[in-house]
Amino acid sequence: MAKRRSSQFNTRQYMLSEAYEVFYYSDTHFRSVGNHSHDYYELYFFEEGAVTMVIGGKPYALQSGDVIVIPPGIDHRILLTDPEKPYRRFVLWLTQAYLMALEKRSPDYGYLLRRSADRGRYVYRFDLPTFNALRTRLFTLLDEIHADRFAREAAIELSISDLLLYLGRTVYEQEQRRDRKEQLSRYEAITQYVDEHLDEHLSLDTLARQFYLSKYYLVHLFRENTGLSVHQYILKKRLAACCDAMRGGAAVGEVCRQWGFGDYSAFYRAFRKEYGMSPSAYLELHSL
Repeated sequence: MAKRRSSQFNTRQYMLSEAYEVFYYSDTHFRSVGNHSHDYYELYFFEEGAVTMVIGGKPYALQSGDVIVIPPGIDHRILLTDPEKPYRRFVLWLTQAYLMALEKRSPDYGYLLRRSADRGRYVYRFDLPTFNALRTRLFTLLDEIHADRFAREAAIELSISDLLLYLGRTVYEQEQRRDRKEQLSRYEAITQYVDEHLDEHLSLDTLARQFYLSKYYLVHLFRENTGLSVHQYILKKRLAACCDAMRGGAAVGEVCRQWGFGDYSAFYRAFRKEYGMSPSAYLELHSL
């Protein structure tokens, strides 16, 4: 089935169509094309082979399941490290005009292509189930292109649109998960620092300087993970530490100074607001 859909590779690196061209190549002894660039977008779906792609002078050793987005004007070339191995890939070319027409319906169609151009990130790595879902969409597109069926052009546009949206959504969700993981890791480091320095001066400014983060980001980080401000979080942790110390036999006046309260009256007000009772009533309750 795949063989029937495959194209004979040629070295042409310009488009004959004013919209799109799609190829599925499966060959050995690849005829290398020198360093070049296009005035259109190239989406390259790597299936198999021993291949290094050089993009903007930087080499990328490709793995099965990689998708490469090459914006207009970016130099690139393919190097085969083992020409005896089968080299299989899909290639989709889209003109800038065609992409702009899709984006008039929704900018989401161009999400990944524009992001790659803006950020200089060209290689995206996918697991096998995700890449198989891409392969299915690509073969469906090739079937529509090579068939002569009713509503052919509409079906082709739907296939291309679906492919672009699936790619964009997958990359967006991957990045959201990665950002969340990094955010959690950073949050855990900050809360560990708070736990270890409760007896010292702690504030939003202190944490911002310590972790080289903006105060705005810290406020957002604590609100998202605890629903509290930084000040409220630190206050709750200090009051909890005071409770532990008091239950261990420490005097009330001693613990409030040890855990960062400037004076007893400030500690008393905060304690009563948090626990609905005075420190002495708390001790009496927990000494029973």
